[in-house]
Amino acid sequence: MNPQTIIFIGRSGCGKGTQAKLLIDYLKTRSPEWGLYYLESGAVFRRFIDGTSYAATLAKKIYEAGGLQPEFLAVWVWANLFIENIKGEEHLVIDGTPRKRREAAVLDTAFTFYRRESPQIIHIDVSRSWSTARLTDRKRPDDNPGDIDARLNWFESEVKPAIKFFRGNSYYKVHDINGEQPVEKVFEDLIASLGWSR
Repeated sequence: MNPQTIIFIGRSGCGKGTQAKLLIDYLKTRSPEWGLYYLESGAVFRRFIDGTSYAATLAKKIYEAGGLQPEFLAVWVWANLFIENIKGEEHLVIDGTPRKRREAAVLDTAFTFYRRESPQIIHIDVSRSWSTARLTDRKRPDDNPGDIDARLNWFESEVKPAIKFFRGNSYYKVHDINGEQPVEKVFEDLIASLGWSR
């Protein structure tokens, strides 16, 4: 197996992180000859907004108001992570990035620069009502009705155009996986769609 580039994308609460971690375990077992880098930019961003810089203060205000951060800030976060961590001999698993179409276009230039072959987009497909119920049940501090509704609105207005960008580019393969199933069945379908064996 050559180094893989896998992007997980989908509505909030769809299980992207869970499936990404299952895939990471799979790749480490099935293809241990390659390294692996897992890009989950949310944790890095949360550390950034806890800082004291002017930019961190502005970003934190947007975050606390339930807003969506500007593309340049998201690109700055993952671009720095790429520069610091990509060595060219690893699987790359990305969770929850990009969130906007223009960010997807910039990510496309990064894949070309790093000579990543045939990136695979894993779209964990769940309905808005399913996602709302899942987010409500998990009871995290930012999972109040207003924030949930805002995040699901972002998916419609911002993330869907990013998925459309990938669908319209033959460099990518988009896999639509039914996320409204048990975790293990979602993963089985994901592996099957990629054409790999368990």
